[in-house]
Amino acid sequence: MTNVVAIINQKGGVGKTTTTVNLATALAAIDKKVLVLDLDPQGNATTGLGVPKNRGIKSSYGVLLGLVNPEEIVTETYIKGLSIITSTIDLAAAEIELSTQHERDSKLKKSISTLEYDYVLIDCPPGFGLININALNASNRIIIPLQCEFYALEGLAQLFNTIQGVRNTINKDLIVSGILLTMYDRRNSLSSIVAKDVRSHFHNLVFNTIVPRNVKISEASSHGKPVILYDIKSAGAISYIELAREFLSRESK
Repeated sequence: MTNVVAIINQKGGVGKTTTTVNLATALAAIDKKVLVLDLDPQGNATTGLGVPKNRGIKSSYGVLLGLVNPEEIVTETYIKGLSIITSTIDLAAAEIELSTQHERDSKLKKSISTLEYDYVLIDCPPGFGLININALNASNRIIIPLQCEFYALEGLAQLFNTIQGVRNTINKDLIVSGILLTMYDRRNSLSSIVAKDVRSHFHNLVFNTIVPRNVKISEASSHGKPVILYDIKSAGAISYIELAREFLSRESK
């Protein structure tokens, strides 16, 4: 069975793409067969894995709308065991096109139902639109990256309401694997306060692993590499390796 994991948060800039790319790399490193599905029109997961994005090519836009066979447009990355279905700016039009279609919430689920991987990780765009509803319907697990900042909890209630709505209507098996605290700055007392506050609200739902604010993560992205490959000894790389271990441990329970 393919495990489909949506990396989602309605806010932008919280580490969704970084988490997708590095968790995928860590899973591939332990011989899991992994596919990244880039559903963000910005295509940062695509460039983050060193794959060019060209407008007009067959991409996740066609997969989402059921226009192409996803197996035919999978791109192998330079990382053994890790593939990607790329995104282009064409995906920005998908919200409008989906709104007029029959079974608009289930397009992606049907489209990727024949894929055979250990894990498909979906890099979701910000917001609560039909792209993300499709991602949640197609997934059996969710990871929520949450930046350690003042407004961290703002919007989470709405996200969980959306998740519950999806469970109640179209995907009763959807499970939140965990909330991942990102961009943690140990020099800043606010990060510690936010982390404590999140844990007091969500308890064991929060991963023990915390991703620090680390310059190597930003440098790796600019080089089209996961930080795990860019500098495996960096704090950012170590945290994502730990996340992969914790994620797999939770999956086995």
